[in-house]
Amino acid sequence: MAENDMVELPGLRVNIDDVVYQPQFSMLADQPHCFAYYITIHNESETAVTIKGRKWVVKESSGEVTAVEGDGVVGEFPCLEPGQKFSYNSSHVFSSQKAVATGSYLGVDDFGNKIITRIPEFEMVAPDPEIGYA
Repeated sequence: MAENDMVELPGLRVNIDDVVYQPQFSMLADQPHCFAYYITIHNESETAVTIKGRKWVVKESSGEVTAVEGDGVVGEFPCLEPGQKFSYNSSHVFSSQKAVATGSYLGVDDFGNKIITRIPEFEMVAPDPEIGYA
């Protein structure tokens, strides 16, 4: 699905519920910072929507940019009827002290319209090792 063929569906929105620093889960020495994020996709529209994919862009304070895209959401293709929501959690790892993530979910509604909904930008800031907090 090309983003330029998509429309935003009023009532389909994304909440960033929580972002949690979890350094114990980073397995790479060059990417010591791991953040879990918790997201809810709300369908307050008049039509059902199936999420078919996602695109993420993570910009680190070092200037490194990582783009991630793929099918579904955490291995699922949630179909959200009007009034329903889908919650999940996942994670990002990176090397800089700070990163900013943003993105979008791509889907299709009951009428075959290609839908896009933006993921609000959120920051991930690792605690300063000198003082113990961000």
